[in-house]
Amino acid sequence: MQLINSYIEVGLRTDKPKRKEGKDMFKKLHRKSNQKGFTLIEILIVVVIVAILAAISVPIYLEYVESARASDAKTAISSIWQAAQIYYQDRGEYPATVEELEDSRYVNLSSSTKLQWNFQLIGDPPVSITAQSTDQMAGGAGKEVRYDIERGTWYGYGLPEPDEN
Repeated sequence: MQLINSYIEVGLRTDKPKRKEGKDMFKKLHRKSNQKGFTLIEILIVVVIVAILAAISVPIYLEYVESARASDAKTAISSIWQAAQIYYQDRGEYPATVEELEDSRYVNLSSSTKLQWNFQLIGDPPVSITAQSTDQMAGGAGKEVRYDIERGTWYGYGLPEPDEN
């Protein structure tokens, strides 16, 4: 029991001189010439720089990915519009649906494009063509890309916002 009490007394002694915390902290921040490695401050600075770069680059990358996904729909819509114009020249009327263009063999959309997008001609004569994404598209269902035929402008998913001028 005395042994335990002596250990407790040694641990509770307060007669040791207290070190100056400022000097100790300063010594810990600076390395001696024979020490290797990085200090905590240096590592934290690198982590902060990497976090700032990630915060800047991730949104730009996501916009790029959306734009790439939308380009598939834009290409298909362009093909549909060209086929609709040829259909009109041959038959004197515009097709009512994209399926009518495909059945008449004026346009041939790839099966992967048809799995990811549903296309629709709007108006008679068409005033716009829309592509609505399905759940098979990596970006998710419900995304829309629209081509306004009268204005010749693109709207929607993966595209920059149009100017209101």
